[in-house]
Amino acid sequence: MQRKINLLLLLFSLLGGGVAFVIGELLLDRRPYDLPSIVLVGIYFAIVALCVSVGCVIAETISPKLNGQSWKLRYLGTSWKMLPLAVVLLLGVGTLTEFVYELNFGGIKPVKNVVMVIDDSGSMMESDPDNSRYAAAKALVQQLDEDNKVAVVTFNHEASVVQPLISLSKSGNREKVSDVISSLQTTEGGTNISGALTEAMNVISGDGADRGAMVILLSDGFSEFNTATELTEYVNRGIAVNTIGLALDDPSGSYLLQDIAGVTGGQYYDVADANRLGAVFQQIYDRLGDRTLLTERSDATADSPYYAVVRILAIMLIGTALGLGLGIVFDNRHLARSFSFGGALSGLAAGLILEFGLNGNTITDPMIRLLALLVLVAILTLFTYVVPVGEGRLSRRGRSAGAPAPAADGFQSPRRNRGSKGF
Repeated sequence: MQRKINLLLLLFSLLGGGVAFVIGELLLDRRPYDLPSIVLVGIYFAIVALCVSVGCVIAETISPKLNGQSWKLRYLGTSWKMLPLAVVLLLGVGTLTEFVYELNFGGIKPVKNVVMVIDDSGSMMESDPDNSRYAAAKALVQQLDEDNKVAVVTFNHEASVVQPLISLSKSGNREKVSDVISSLQTTEGGTNISGALTEAMNVISGDGADRGAMVILLSDGFSEFNTATELTEYVNRGIAVNTIGLALDDPSGSYLLQDIAGVTGGQYYDVADANRLGAVFQQIYDRLGDRTLLTERSDATADSPYYAVVRILAIMLIGTALGLGLGIVFDNRHLARSFSFGGALSGLAAGLILEFGLNGNTITDPMIRLLALLVLVAILTLFTYVVPVGEGRLSRRGRSAGAPAPAADGFQSPRRNRGSKGF
């Protein structure tokens, strides 16, 4: 058994990884049929297995350096038939690892209660003259799941609860909340962010049920606020405050909202045009309790070392499974062993890239996934060995009983004539 790199295999596997990336990004972006993330991630890695395996088989068909000419002549058809097994393997492993990754440990609660805190002070007449913030809030209500509860708090110089937490599982409650939001209008007065967040916490605490919660705070102003003391309960309870700064000319307002989001583990969104609020609310919804192997953690586990390790180990397992799948495709246990070892190393590297590279940015995150995928494929395919055909096959298809094992160059080994005297 000899170590040898097939550069054509490396090239075609990288091309397969690139094709898988494009298809996978379309899948993640459009999320067809509202597929749950567990299934979505499984399909994503099944696509990776399909594209990379096809690339490897094509490369070996053109230049069979790993398996020899005899493989091309006798076992190529078997490799194509084995390909669906590799796809199914990655589908299963991807789904299983994503399932484990989404389990909640250590008291972590998925977000079920959403409190929208909306600025309706006098300055909003200029920042949002068309009341786009209310339209965005209504659109969010329509998208929330049935097991969510939603509440609405408005504020100017003082805060008020216009809609207490209400379950969206009951028929007609979405329309009820939408009607309440439609009745809102810009008022006079200043900006009391401290009072708004205090009222939002009162709403959450008054629910009684032990459910995960999240706050969306939208404002165009600034107020005195001590993030070190006034956010203590939010931090202790793991409740993220996602903040939206609308048309903020005063940098102090932007800094305050960034600090609030940073301290509580939320995200800050800077919006110059009120017409973009709908897209921002959509982003917040898309990240609601988001925790997948392919995206940044945006829930209470965002800074969890435990989930960081789980992600890295999961990608290592997926890389190992991808290598094993390639060994199955080539029907060779020696290649399965070397590919699996390379897959474990490449999975470790890809897992580290995803864990420390993803940051929730819609522009850079796809590039991080592409880099992780190419590294996964490149390291995996570099761990290859040339094995004589027939000396490591997982199955015995294509060989008749008693037939000699073909050598790597495609010729049969000579047989000794037992009836002669020999040398």
